[in-house]
Amino acid sequence: MSVSTSPTAAGLWRRARAGVLVGLLVVVTAMVGVLIAGGDGPGRYLDPDDTSLRGSKALAQLLRAQGVRVDRVDSVAAAESLAREGDRLLLVGAPWSGGYDEAERLAAITGDMVVVGEQPYFDVLAPDIVAERGLRLRSREPGCDLPAARTAGSAYLGVLRFEAGGTSCYDGSLMVSGAVTAVGSGEFMTNQRLAEDGNAALALHLLGTRKAVTWLVPAPVPPGGEPVAGPGGKSIGELLPPSIPWAVLMAAVAVLVAAFWQGRRLGPVVAERLPVVVRAAETVEGRGRLYNARRARLQAAEALRGGALDRLVPRLGLGSGAGPNEVVAALAVRTGQDPGWLGAALYGPPPAGDAELVALAGYLDEIERLVREH
Repeated sequence: MSVSTSPTAAGLWRRARAGVLVGLLVVVTAMVGVLIAGGDGPGRYLDPDDTSLRGSKALAQLLRAQGVRVDRVDSVAAAESLAREGDRLLLVGAPWSGGYDEAERLAAITGDMVVVGEQPYFDVLAPDIVAERGLRLRSREPGCDLPAARTAGSAYLGVLRFEAGGTSCYDGSLMVSGAVTAVGSGEFMTNQRLAEDGNAALALHLLGTRKAVTWLVPAPVPPGGEPVAGPGGKSIGELLPPSIPWAVLMAAVAVLVAAFWQGRRLGPVVAERLPVVVRAAETVEGRGRLYNARRARLQAAEALRGGALDRLVPRLGLGSGAGPNEVVAALAVRTGQDPGWLGAALYGPPPAGDAELVALAGYLDEIERLVREH
């Protein structure tokens, strides 16, 4: 008499039901958590009403404390309406989602304008300024005579470098051309960075020049990304019964208990050797080939200089916020090299060709060797 050893549906269900039930419980818990999370989610970049690390509530409060009125708007029409009051500054902060026609309307608003980071139709908002990527975010010295920059001192800027006929500061990551001020990144205005270096002073000097600031933020996410408003303007979270949070808490405890139970049943983790070991030299060579294939000499030079600075600055006994002048002066004393050559190698323009890029790499290696030996 033969007995079938094939798995039956009942047997498969008995073995898999615990995992299925845990999965369903996780899904239900996540859905309930989304429903009861009324209001805007955290992390709205450069939003004057956001208290998260990426928001700018602290800067808005400082401006109001100095007597500057801060008006948060999310449409061009609202910005145009406020502009009729006069003596206003328009701030285009977080990446804005408007079209070309709306960008032209923003550019036509009378008064000063501050444009932050990579904005759609940047050439329309700031027609006299040319922007390009190429600066890593870090503390930088002003290096210019702009009163706001000289008063603030070092600030956390980078990402974009600007070129124009105006005043250039912080290695080109801040540009003032007529009534338009462009900054390469708004990180120095966030709640996370505002208290560092001279970030707060720089932000207050840039935005506090008028009696009021029109702070443009991205328009609300279409339905599906935001809570649906109920009667009286209340969100779904406010309309749910008070017992729901306790139910969610109990579901979370149940998930943790089930996960602990199943984890113990599965036993300890088994270590397994990787089938392939990739040498670091091969990774570096592969990245170099990618740069070469794309003719990305600017990015390659920035990577070489950034790596060299990261290794040299600690050896020179300087802090992470040391400016170019301090680094070059310390290197000149340590190595005996010409300060002009050192400055051009570490902070100069990008190489014009492959030969200059190779020469730059060799000279940076030579500088590091001299610092190690001395």
